[in-house]
Amino acid sequence: MEKTLIIAAMLFLAGCQPMPGSDRDKYGCLGSAGYQWCPANDSCERPWELAQEQGFERSQAAFDEYCSG
Repeated sequence: MEKTLIIAAMLFLAGCQPMPGSDRDKYGCLGSAGYQWCPANDSCERPWELAQEQGFERSQAAFDEYCSG
């Protein structure tokens, strides 16, 4: 992750925009597309889509609670 931040900083300082999709986290989740890691599902999920599918409240707290266990 540090390498990604260094590259992004270098591009910013050079006046360049980062490549789309270069903001993946350590699990490979694409944050700019709304994906977050969910350990309970062992996959990247969009919180609002998972809330609709699983019937829990559309909030970060509810997503965190569902995915924690």
